[in-house]
Amino acid sequence: MNTTRRAPPPVALVMDRYDDVAHTHTALAAHDPGAGRITLHPGPGTTSDTALAHDLLAALGKPPILPGGFPTGRQPAWEAATAWIAALPAARLTVLRAHRLTTRRIECLLRLRDTTGIPLTLVCHRPHLTIALHRALHPVPHTVTSDLDTARSHYYGDTPAATGPQPPARTPTASAVRWMTLPALERLVSYDSTQPCTGPCTPAPIDWRHRPPPRPLAEAAVREITRRIHQATAHPRLAAALATTLLTRASFQQLLTVRAEDLGTDAATLAFHDPARYTDGCASHPIPAWARPFLRAAVSFAVLTDSRELLARQDERPHILSLAENARLRPPQPPLPQSAGASGVMWDWAERRQAERYETLLSRLGMPSRPRR
Repeated sequence: MNTTRRAPPPVALVMDRYDDVAHTHTALAAHDPGAGRITLHPGPGTTSDTALAHDLLAALGKPPILPGGFPTGRQPAWEAATAWIAALPAARLTVLRAHRLTTRRIECLLRLRDTTGIPLTLVCHRPHLTIALHRALHPVPHTVTSDLDTARSHYYGDTPAATGPQPPARTPTASAVRWMTLPALERLVSYDSTQPCTGPCTPAPIDWRHRPPPRPLAEAAVREITRRIHQATAHPRLAAALATTLLTRASFQQLLTVRAEDLGTDAATLAFHDPARYTDGCASHPIPAWARPFLRAAVSFAVLTDSRELLARQDERPHILSLAENARLRPPQPPLPQSAGASGVMWDWAERRQAERYETLLSRLGMPSRPRR
């Protein structure tokens, strides 16, 4: 999948010479990640570039910590933030208190702009540029303004500015924290033994001959699932894995077979591999519009972290299960009074039930049971 972006416009530098509260309020009012408008207000007292990446992930509505281990020993926070921004169809970034940024932080923001093509606005709340800003912007095309209306046009871009009082942020309702039971998650802990293809492969569209397709999701359920996954993790690969499982009813072993080249044009299709035809054979699945940003972010993250895996690594199944639980998404659970695991969710209940039915069938036919491992 092609992840290149068009060249970004010049950096917009807003000089809020007298630290006018109107500039800050206008920039904060423009913040709406759902519309692609991101206002970053760096946390006070921090100077590291990693802390700025965490602030950016928080501005995107995500927890700043990425679960799991990483080969470099460093949490790829900037790579995750970059991947999420690259997945947005149209986005613009406004950074307040730019006069407090260190040279390294400014360089990180400029690198983010170059990688994603996002329009970048820096707001300097003082009469003159700092040395760090002057040096960083000197070789970079940029414009300068101190006019509030012009600044507002940078904060909002082509989207209309909000007029009138805005409704207060809604507190979570009971439905927002209630478990959603989704049968498509039953096979996430399946005992499949699928392996990736080692040579060229062009999977045909899935025909669902060997297992039933997942049930279609209602529009309201799609909105709620999307919101929950976005808010539950900053890890693009894990988010894409969970969204893909809900669409395809894939097992974890199937997720392991997917590479970046298996994502079709515009993320409209995704291919799984199964050369031994243990499950579906090698098959391509259609991807609806709501899940495509997750996959776009995952492929960008794979490129940025130099990873071959698009949806999962061998040690990441516990993290995917934890993500689902944090998002309050689970497969159908056993009837009471059977007890679930320590987390309150029994993930392998359907798999155990299927194995017990198979053992019962063998006993009725007078055949020996399979040896237990």
